Order: sequence, then structure tokens, then C-alpha cells
Amino acid sequence: MVLQKGDRDGGTILIVILDKQGLGTLYERLPERDGTRKWSLVKSQVTDNKVEFEDYLDRRKSQDPDLWIVELTVAKPQRFIQSALSAT
Repeated sequence: MVLQKGDRDGGTILIVILDKQGLGTLYERLPERDGTRKWSLVKSQVTDNKVEFEDYLDRRKSQDPDLWIVELTVAKPQRFIQSALSAT
């Protein structure tokens, strides 16, 4: 599900992967020293404070109107991360 639509050509993409308990893990392509971009874990939602994760996403939305946030429910999150996100 697309939670936030940003600029079609240049917006930053954040991916929220939900686990079986409905907790989110946030990934973003961040610049590396060699100039490439790598998907990196940015934030994980915790059971005790789910609001903090949502607040973080809200802050990012307000800071960057071109931001895309995509939420995925994946059966095997670790496998998805290793194959799909590391391939880009």
C-alpha cells in the first residue's frame, strides 16, 4: 500500500515492511562513500511504543514533500530484504 505519494521522478522512497505482529521495519536507500546507494534499516517499531514509529514517518513526510512511503506485508521479511532490497 502506498502511504505517501511523492515526486514521480525524484522522490526518496521509504519501505515499511510489516511483520506477523503488524510491527513495521523501515528501510531507506542511503548513500555510501563510493557514491552508490544501499538499502539500510532506518527504524524498527517496538510493541511498547508504536506511536514513536508513526511520529517518525509523520516528521519525514513534513520534511520532504517529494517522499514516497510504501508499506508491504511480506510472509518472510528477512528473505525479502536479502533478495529484493539487496538486488538494487
